[in-house]
Amino acid sequence: MRLRRKQHTQDWLKEQGKLVVLQPEAQRGQWNAYFGNDRPIHVELGMGKGKFISELSRLNPDINYIGIDMYDELIRRAGEKAMAVHDAKDASGIGNLCLVRFNIERIERVFADREVERIYLNFSDPWPKTRHAHRRLTHPVFVRKYLRMLNDRGEIHFKTDSRSLFEFSLNTFANLELCMRNISLDVHGQGTPPGHVFTEYESKFVEQGMPIYRLEVVTGKEAVAEHRRRLEDVRSGLPGTDR
Repeated sequence: MRLRRKQHTQDWLKEQGKLVVLQPEAQRGQWNAYFGNDRPIHVELGMGKGKFISELSRLNPDINYIGIDMYDELIRRAGEKAMAVHDAKDASGIGNLCLVRFNIERIERVFADREVERIYLNFSDPWPKTRHAHRRLTHPVFVRKYLRMLNDRGEIHFKTDSRSLFEFSLNTFANLELCMRNISLDVHGQGTPPGHVFTEYESKFVEQGMPIYRLEVVTGKEAVAEHRRRLEDVRSGLPGTDR
């Protein structure tokens, strides 16, 4: 992603108070204290320009959101987007969102075990060449890191326009014996689902008529148990099914 650099971006980032975190390793295990509450923490890995995470944080004030990317200019764009979405004059007007500059390859240095409730992976680089498979954010090496970060209500929500990455990811989650639900080969094929939040890339791809692949991985024991209860409720309501 090529971005035109604005002047004094690093100075701008340093002036954003708690909205921007440039040394996130210092917060490992302390993110709830950073937000000043014990609300669930949802993380987007590779947030780009921040449209998705900004919208979610506005719609869900009772959840703490953390958006992560590795480039200064993306963090600035996301910060400006967040203030616009929240209709905030400055960063102090946003209490449930922070933007982190960090390389996701070392994500275990940012979050302690069981510190996160949900991870979003939206339109990650598909790294199509086989020799680059280890860089895909749904490679087993990454997924095992996520599993340590996630708590008993843990989930991973994944969206992509890449069929090859989606197939690779399905195999990764299946091989790790993880529970998957809401698998879709074309999220918008019959109309956009109610409450769906778009990313920048997603809006562009949908306008072009491209299918968007999506799934949810349920990892935490409480989340898995709740999912199974819902499946049982559905099964028990089917005609000809005995309890």
